[in-house]
Amino acid sequence: MSPTFLGMPVYAPRGVGALRGDESFPDAARTALGNGQLRRNLGHATRTIRGKRAAVVAELPDWEELRLAGEAVKAATMARLPELLIQLEEQVTARGGTVHWARDATEANAIVLGLVRAAGADEVVKVKSMATQEIGLNEALADGGVTAWETDLAELIVQLGDDKPSHILVPAIHRNRTEIRDIFRRTMPGVEDLTDEPRDLAMAARAYLREKFLTARVAVSGANFAVAETGTLAVVESEGNGRMCLTLPQTLITVMGIEKVVPSWTDLEVFLQLLPRSSTGERMNPYTSLWTGVTPGDGPQDFHLVLLDNGRTAVLSDEQGRAALHCIRCSACLNVCPVYERTGGHAYGSVYPGPIGAVLSPQLTGVEDNASLPYASSLCGACFDACPVRIDIPAMLVHLRARHVEERAERLMPSAEAVAMAAMSWVMAKPARFRGAERLMRFGRILGRRDNRITALPPPLSAWTASRDLPRPPGQTFREWWRTRPAPPAAPPTTPPAAPGSAAASGPASSGEDR
Repeated sequence: MSPTFLGMPVYAPRGVGALRGDESFPDAARTALGNGQLRRNLGHATRTIRGKRAAVVAELPDWEELRLAGEAVKAATMARLPELLIQLEEQVTARGGTVHWARDATEANAIVLGLVRAAGADEVVKVKSMATQEIGLNEALADGGVTAWETDLAELIVQLGDDKPSHILVPAIHRNRTEIRDIFRRTMPGVEDLTDEPRDLAMAARAYLREKFLTARVAVSGANFAVAETGTLAVVESEGNGRMCLTLPQTLITVMGIEKVVPSWTDLEVFLQLLPRSSTGERMNPYTSLWTGVTPGDGPQDFHLVLLDNGRTAVLSDEQGRAALHCIRCSACLNVCPVYERTGGHAYGSVYPGPIGAVLSPQLTGVEDNASLPYASSLCGACFDACPVRIDIPAMLVHLRARHVEERAERLMPSAEAVAMAAMSWVMAKPARFRGAERLMRFGRILGRRDNRITALPPPLSAWTASRDLPRPPGQTFREWWRTRPAPPAAPPTTPPAAPGSAAASGPASSGEDR
């Protein structure tokens, strides 16, 4: 083991990986909203997952206590992350593995490509991994002459369809089974008569991948968790493809974000209860694979762990934003988000879509590189209620919006929004200016005379009416109405209260019998 220095926090580099989109969220979302089939696919899938999750969560009377425990473990881990990573490195090395530190996506891709070449391989099989998607590993390997085969069914669908993942847990959630059948027919040999029955689709994928599993010499995986006290890595999945990749090849390379470490097995126990219920709506994952270093004669004989920063220390340095690193990639927040359900994951432009992507991606890249994502939310709070580790995403969204405004304010050239807000501030600072502005607004009545709505304004005001209408201004201002309003009716005269002890105060006289 050699001393490691990560340096000052830096953002994920531009031009590599999948953290930045080609267009802003509003533009991409507008395109997605025009796709009716996409919305039907997403609506059906997210409703199904929500129902399954609700059923298994309701079985645990201590679910809220588990959430609190998960939140506490993550907060404590982030507070001592450097020492836990060093402990993890020591334990992995002591058990025959090799640890590599990667400051960013470029370094991580170069490390993995070098290891594959050193193994004499020109192809690898992959376990589903968000970290490798984040750094664009498949593209980097392809540029280096190495073919990466995705073995997760949904990832395979995305790869064969020359598509992009749109969900953290179910990358092909935007596809229905008929679309999947058409992709398989187009790209797999010997499946011309394939039906769209789920079993037939799964069996076709199984037959297609079996040869890859049996011949691959190198596998690449991510990791759901890493236990610092023993150097143990964990991958949970539902199909068995992960188990094949983690046991059959001679060389195993795991790319893991530095935030995935947990201190002990006791802590891991908490997350193995939270994760399956929140992600797939299962009591436990069908396949939970755990490995520690290298065991002679059993499994891969050459194990490498690549610890990835790629902006994570920059997130850690933000006291109000660092809780985004608590995420265990369950996707529960996506499945309850009304914005995600209508736009899908591609609109976010990042491999991390939905509410967690709206707070994580801007922090990994710098807020200005993903400035529209913190606004991709209604702040309804459903994501916080669903999060198994209680990440307060709504509060973080507001924090990132404020950071965006502050960073824009430091620019030499102010934005159109900043100019508009400054102009409004100037107008509203003096009563005379405000009265003049109210009188000028009457001209807007001409634009809205047809249906009492203003639906289109010239630039730059068109940026507002492109998304919403304006009500037609009233015929008179409030001040004018107040001056000309009818006088209120005179109040009836009131009788002053009688003095105590007087006849009026004692009420009507009583007969002698009513005592």
